[in-house]
Amino acid sequence: MSHIKDFPFPFTNDHYAYSNNSVLLDPTKTVSITDDYKKEIELKRNLLQENHKRCFRSLPISVESQWETMLVIFNELATHSPDQFNFQKRGNECLFQNHLLEEEESFIFRDSSSIEFEPLDVAGRHVQEDLIIMGDRHDGLYMEAGQLCFPSNWSLTFVQGMEFKSIHTPVPEIQKDGFINKVERFISKIRPGAAWERKNWSITVTNKLDTPLETYSDWGKHRKDVTAENAGELINLRVEVQRLLRLPMNHDVLFTIHTYLLPLEKLIENEDWLKIFYSNIKTLPENITEYKGILNYREELLRFLEAHLGKERIDR
Repeated sequence: MSHIKDFPFPFTNDHYAYSNNSVLLDPTKTVSITDDYKKEIELKRNLLQENHKRCFRSLPISVESQWETMLVIFNELATHSPDQFNFQKRGNECLFQNHLLEEEESFIFRDSSSIEFEPLDVAGRHVQEDLIIMGDRHDGLYMEAGQLCFPSNWSLTFVQGMEFKSIHTPVPEIQKDGFINKVERFISKIRPGAAWERKNWSITVTNKLDTPLETYSDWGKHRKDVTAENAGELINLRVEVQRLLRLPMNHDVLFTIHTYLLPLEKLIENEDWLKIFYSNIKTLPENITEYKGILNYREELLRFLEAHLGKERIDR
């Protein structure tokens, strides 16, 4: 993260609370451009080149929504950042220009022979977000297409075609008080063209954005390296800004995920953030602590935070 002032700090309470925390966006936006744009686009494209089957999956039923998603994203970029992007559509002939990368995409709408990759895959190569299409069928939401380069310990291959509630079964307490049913009903009622945003947080012991389940042996082992002395250097607060948009034409749901990392040594520079982060980790239920991968080093993390909270009190 280039600037701490731009980091989407996720905590609003001084204790852990499980909630949907979604807010309606005005204006409607599904993607954001940050100072890390070129670096993250390069990383995405390298991952797609090296592991395309892991990073992109789709079902044939998703094609129409993929085309609509590409138009939505290209239109949005040109509308909100006209100095950096341009999009023109004359009939079915389309031209998207990315001035940041000095590239353009010329294609015929709904003509797969006019593009090198599937539409969602093309659009995703121009944004920092991971892109997921959830098909809204009569019996629920289904994961029908995705370009996923920066997952937090999950697998696109595993969840392809799965129903929304089944995907979230591993989340602790997700079934309590019918919470997952309420979330699905909320999504089903999103109006066409409306976008909602929520923040989801976790902690990673690397500065890697790409932490898929398939490479857990490479990055998961570093959880054992954390001490109270090196926590500031090793640990990153990982926040996903998740946005949901009801596609106006096909009525499926576009789910975008913009991932941000903030080193703990930077987080503690903000006294208010330090206090509220500590309170949340301190009150985190054990099953959530284990699910988020913190259990192995929670005590070391708390000792590090307590040392710096003590320092703040002394300095004052």
